[in-house]
Amino acid sequence: MGDVAVGARSGHDGEEHRGRPVEAGPQAAGRAVNSGNDGRKAEDGTVTDEQSQTGDQGPTGSTPHQKKHRSFWKELPILIGIALVLALLIKTFLVQAFSIPSDSMQNTLQEGDRVLVDKLTPWFGSEPERGEVVVFHDPDNWLAGEPTTDPNALQTFLSWIGLMPSAEEKDLIKRAVGVGGDTVECNGTGPLKVNGKPLDEPYVYPGNTPCSQDDQGGQFKVKIPEGFIWVMGDHRQNSRDSRYNQGDAHKGMVPVDKVVGRAIVKAWPINRWGTLPVPDTFDQPGLNDRSSAAAALTTAPNALALAGVVPVALWRRRRPAA
Repeated sequence: MGDVAVGARSGHDGEEHRGRPVEAGPQAAGRAVNSGNDGRKAEDGTVTDEQSQTGDQGPTGSTPHQKKHRSFWKELPILIGIALVLALLIKTFLVQAFSIPSDSMQNTLQEGDRVLVDKLTPWFGSEPERGEVVVFHDPDNWLAGEPTTDPNALQTFLSWIGLMPSAEEKDLIKRAVGVGGDTVECNGTGPLKVNGKPLDEPYVYPGNTPCSQDDQGGQFKVKIPEGFIWVMGDHRQNSRDSRYNQGDAHKGMVPVDKVVGRAIVKAWPINRWGTLPVPDTFDQPGLNDRSSAAAALTTAPNALALAGVVPVALWRRRRPAA
């Protein structure tokens, strides 16, 4: 009996022990039902407390799908840096702005005009051609005695990135009337002759004669060696060009490696905007009658430039409509 009683109590205790979860079952079931309801509520678009505590917050407290956008002010220095790099690349390899400092190229160019200079085609072996308006570095102290400007900090920065002409660089702008192998001559008042062919020069400043009658260089006959060009200003009686520098180391000629590029556009002021095409007089028959060796030396680099930059080469030879 004692053992039975003990066993009964033990069994009863076991049932009580096993029964506690059973008694708690309805509550657990209720929680399960509630959890299911919460799931349905979540499916209906209602966010539960559990989801708001665990599902909505990422490691930084933001939603998993939310992207953090960079502030405009943080991106601005990057954009400025990219713009400066592009400007430097354009200035170095493509186009650079220059200011006209004198009246030596009137009426084609006026003092204060801004021109854009093509610096791309020389990289492909192209050399200056007759009739082109070219910018070149001072070949042998041509600008001696000319006044120099003192730019402020902003002007210095803008010239450094190519948006303004540099005041420190000593550059000139003239028209190339003869290239390597040509014979250029002036007798009396003109006309100017290249390889024996007289040029019709409508771009010469009104009232000027194509040739100047003086004993300082206005009367000449020169043979241009390969690698050089002969330049003259359109304002013939107001231009210190190749004629008046025949006493320098290059006898008034400009080395091709001193040429920065060809002026292609008058960009400013806007009312003077326009292209700078090669005049038709430089296309007349017989003008290319030079030695076969000289012609061969200039054909190869021009062909390379044409193959490398066909659109630019075609545009630069474009003529205005008649």
